[in-house]
Amino acid sequence: MRLASTKTAAALCGGLLLAASVPASAAVDAKLLDMLKANGSISQAQYTELQTELAKDQQAQAQAQKAQADQIAAATAKSSELSAFEQKVAWAAKTQFKGDVRVRQETVKIDDQNNSQDKNRQRIRVRLGAYTDVTPQVSTGIRIATGGDNKANSTNVDQNDYFTKKDLWLDQGYIDFHPDAVKNLHLIGGKMPQPWVSEGDVIWDADINPEGLAATYSLPVSKGFELFGSAGTYTLKDNISGDGTQFKNDLRLNAAQLGTRIGIADAAKLTVGGSVYQYSNSNDCNPAAASTSTTFCGLGINGNNTNDFRLYEGFGQLDFTGLAVPLGLYGQYVVNSATDSNQDTAWLAGVKTKVLGFGLDYNYRDTQRNAVVGAFTDSDFANGTTGSRGHKLSVTYDVDKNFTLGATYFLTKADFAYSGAPRDEDANTLQLDVNAKF
Repeated sequence: MRLASTKTAAALCGGLLLAASVPASAAVDAKLLDMLKANGSISQAQYTELQTELAKDQQAQAQAQKAQADQIAAATAKSSELSAFEQKVAWAAKTQFKGDVRVRQETVKIDDQNNSQDKNRQRIRVRLGAYTDVTPQVSTGIRIATGGDNKANSTNVDQNDYFTKKDLWLDQGYIDFHPDAVKNLHLIGGKMPQPWVSEGDVIWDADINPEGLAATYSLPVSKGFELFGSAGTYTLKDNISGDGTQFKNDLRLNAAQLGTRIGIADAAKLTVGGSVYQYSNSNDCNPAAASTSTTFCGLGINGNNTNDFRLYEGFGQLDFTGLAVPLGLYGQYVVNSATDSNQDTAWLAGVKTKVLGFGLDYNYRDTQRNAVVGAFTDSDFANGTTGSRGHKLSVTYDVDKNFTLGATYFLTKADFAYSGAPRDEDANTLQLDVNAKF
């Protein structure tokens, strides 16, 4: 009997030690309790006590698991809400705001003129644009700008009229689709930046933003050799003839350009190309159908005496990068093949460089009367008229990043700077600028 009691006590102690060795997180295993009770290692009272403890442990564990699940669910819900919010405002993170403010002193002097053609005025230009990646394949651009009127070739406004507020116009508004499947292809619709390459402003004033549909593409053929091109159709005046809303009754511009960029070793880069600008229905203008905001009908203005324009352009620029200071030579040549006039060519040649914070740009041009569309040529050269020739010299100085001072002088001869002007009338302009970009 004594031996049996000793064995029972040993078994009981072993069972209790085994129960105590169970991890606290799992408490006492219910099956183990049943086994201990069945072989007599623990009494009924001990079994009841341990079973109660097990129930408490299981309840605590269940509560802890529920609390953890609730925390996970709350974190998931919060993450989902944040993700939805991030998706709603993702455009903001992908939007860039760009703009500039320019203050200008301008003096325009035309021989034999003391009226509105001569100017001594202060002008401002303000532009603000928002450019957004809507998706990885779609981007948009919206820009507003000042302007004294709705003409396409100027965003300047005079400081005048007793501190009155200045008008803002929609200067750009376009969608750019650039599919991943065709790298470097851009399909653009709306009022867009000029999609073509310009190596001079004989044909296009820099402020002009055409309206219509365009495609641009660049193809890197090899290292230092790239092809580029563009094509588009643009609306100038809807139903200019008044004969109906079909495209055939619109004043339109169809344009195409092809060019290449060639790296000449590491010392120079050459850009050359050609363009065609074909105007349709320019002779069909019915003044009664013209917009009241248009001061001319057709295209003939600012020196032109024809409405017929089919412009062929050749252009090029040679940049020397291996010199002590950078040097660029550029030019363009234009022929209007649609006119019977012998005043149908224009050319420009220029040179530019930058040294010690100073930018220098000089060009000479000769633009015959019907070589280009007078409404779209440089609005500052020869009072914005064709039938002109002369020099343009620009000097800029970088005071700080995005803050520059500038001076531009136009020394020109103009045939049509004002109504009834004789040939080779002096038309000179001085512009002094302070420009801040952001």
